[in-house]
Amino acid sequence: MIKRLGTGLVAAPMARRSARVGTGLCPVQGWVADPPRAVIVYDIGVTGAKSSRHIGMARALSKLGYCSRSQAFALIRAGRVTLNGVVRRNPETPVNLEGDRILVDGQSLAASAHLYLMLNKPRGVVTTAADEEGRRTVYDCLPAGLPWLAPVGRLDKASEGLLLLTNDSEWAARILAPETHLDKTYHVQIGALPDAHLLRAMEKGVTTDGDLLRVKQAAVLRTGQRNAWLEIVLEEGKNRHIRRLLAALDVQVLRLVRVAIGPLALGELPKGSSRALRVEEKCALDRALRRLHSKSRRLKLAPDFI
Repeated sequence: MIKRLGTGLVAAPMARRSARVGTGLCPVQGWVADPPRAVIVYDIGVTGAKSSRHIGMARALSKLGYCSRSQAFALIRAGRVTLNGVVRRNPETPVNLEGDRILVDGQSLAASAHLYLMLNKPRGVVTTAADEEGRRTVYDCLPAGLPWLAPVGRLDKASEGLLLLTNDSEWAARILAPETHLDKTYHVQIGALPDAHLLRAMEKGVTTDGDLLRVKQAAVLRTGQRNAWLEIVLEEGKNRHIRRLLAALDVQVLRLVRVAIGPLALGELPKGSSRALRVEEKCALDRALRRLHSKSRRLKLAPDFI
């Protein structure tokens, strides 16, 4: 069954995911198929893919949703990309997305509609496009036929839970920006019975390998005879942040599940399954990003009082 949806997005059934979305379709109403077989995409006009300023060619390919920036570097250096009819091998060649014509292998590029997916990453799956050891990757969990998508951040092989994927590289950069301080919430099973001292130590932080590792909040969810579940909130994430912090405190991590990114909760999405973000979910994330960005700017502009 197909039904009308509110403003801000266009969606197509999975069976028809090759359909293109015109740039004039947002914010007017579009169509969506009943979940769970719907892919919700936002028109590029909503998230600002058009720009009169110049950006590097590799970034332009990524911004248009054609491929990742590293893949764009390889294409350009291989001489497969032309700018206004001339082969350019410098990935930093300035490009104006509104006025310049870019071809890859002789084919013109149209800005792809933006997709925003959430995945419940299973344990044992690696967050990479291709693994040299032949291990299962997050892309094995996605439906076939989707356009290029990149993970927004990473979860290590042993970690589980909420992972975002998108072809909107600028939006992904805002999610990941250290100055954003977008909360990420984890449920962590540890091989110990926590007390107030451990929770305070996690919030105070420890320095290991030159990194100060600490959490914004830590609370006990439930305890058993030998282990317990904690809820941990990070506002910044370093490599293996929680595992390294707890290892420094001599606490074993048994399971680590990311359950939320800002206001976006994993909910009841089955393990190994993915779905498109709903309009209200995407808008809630955007509101959180704007609010945190405004707060960051106010703090930077505030005078220092001694």
